[in-house]
Amino acid sequence: MRPTNLLFILSDQHSRDCSGSYGHPVVSTPNLDRLAEQGTRFSRAYTNCPICVPARASLATGRYVHQVRYWDNGIAYDGRIPSWGHRVREQGFRVDSIGKLHFESARNDNGFSEEIQPLHVVDGEGDILGCLRGRGPFRNKRIGILEAGPGDSTYLSYDQSNADAACRWLREHQNDEKPWALFLSFVCPHPPYIAPPELFRRYPPEDVVMPPQWREADWPAHPAIDFFRRYFGFAPQFAEAEVRRMIAAYYGVCTYLDARIGEVLDCLRGLNLNDRTRIMYSSDHGEHMGARGIFGKFTHYDEAVAVPLILAGPDVPAGKVSQTPVSLVDCFPTVVNCVGAHLKDQDANLPGASLWEIAADSDRLRTVFSEYHAAGSRNAAYMLCDGRYKFNYYVEEPPQLFDLAADPQELYDLAKTEAGAGICRRFDGRLREVLDPEATDRLAKQDQLARIEAFGGAEAAGKRGTFENSPVPGEDPAFKVY
Repeated sequence: MRPTNLLFILSDQHSRDCSGSYGHPVVSTPNLDRLAEQGTRFSRAYTNCPICVPARASLATGRYVHQVRYWDNGIAYDGRIPSWGHRVREQGFRVDSIGKLHFESARNDNGFSEEIQPLHVVDGEGDILGCLRGRGPFRNKRIGILEAGPGDSTYLSYDQSNADAACRWLREHQNDEKPWALFLSFVCPHPPYIAPPELFRRYPPEDVVMPPQWREADWPAHPAIDFFRRYFGFAPQFAEAEVRRMIAAYYGVCTYLDARIGEVLDCLRGLNLNDRTRIMYSSDHGEHMGARGIFGKFTHYDEAVAVPLILAGPDVPAGKVSQTPVSLVDCFPTVVNCVGAHLKDQDANLPGASLWEIAADSDRLRTVFSEYHAAGSRNAAYMLCDGRYKFNYYVEEPPQLFDLAADPQELYDLAKTEAGAGICRRFDGRLREVLDPEATDRLAKQDQLARIEAFGGAEAAGKRGTFENSPVPGEDPAFKVY
């Protein structure tokens, strides 16, 4: 594969299925749809952790969360472990970022030649309270759902600014002789669930697609999922009109994001860079939209853990849908491979593989891995998915098993069935080849306790409080104390 430029576009909290190319009957995403038509779409792409900061640390380093120990939104990537940015830059290639990174600080060397209007964790600290696993103050996220609707937000204006900055950057570097990598990271459609009025009106609430198991009577009875709902204040069930309004707003922001991506792709074409640039689009995790009685991310249901992933550009098969399971750790070798850099000896044990090679190949048997050690969880949760079956392992709580071919909405937990028990045992053995789930849970909690103590203890963390969304550059965080 010949070296080319790379435009790596990442969004935040974009549900895999909320685009036309992934089959959504309502959400309009013409630019992503066109990108998928021109390239390869992955139907089984997953985040390695369904919450922002650990997912982005895993994406950057190409390693699983337990390997790098950036466990939650209070322990952010700090540049200590080489990222694909470091690897590309040290070989003489330009690699810049625009937009949300959600690392510790711009003062660290995160691997980029330049960080343009970066969004990092609050005060270099992030969500310290999230380190208080299962014993911190419960949070009330109900207000965000109740306030969903039309309007304006700093996230909308920030993403317009990111698109504008990307177009300026492309014009400035259109004649560069050596391949470059540009990481363009949008913050939408992450909450707040506020859509521009014209886009909110585009999706009448009565026309939205209601998510699986959104009614309280249908909520899956599992102790870990029950705890998420209690921790974030999602019980009791919201009124149907409230859920529909929130979903309509989310759809509107998805379409807004697509328009911003379209502006950048139009600029790329207008500069005649298409023949010299490959494009990769994905998201750091998904969004429940009320499925299972949960809003946001946090779980290993596909609403939260599955992500869109599209490749396009020179040498990428056009109009292809790959069924091979992939995950965000695959991004490290993918970036390095694209521009013509090479992996080093210390990268030999990276768990990922080049997505360009996977896209060019026939579908493979492959198992991907995700884990969760963050806010709303009492104990660690792990996921293995081979494309057919998904196995969710919860420390000190029952496992789950879903047959994604027969039950794509994950309505029927097979873990307690006779046939499912044997499959669970096989997956359990495979999980223990990756890590010791109980020992890893203990290590995460030890690191998180140390993080709390370094901050001044649980009382100091409680007085600081937490915040709903990380502020954009120049915006003050709005702390809440529960």
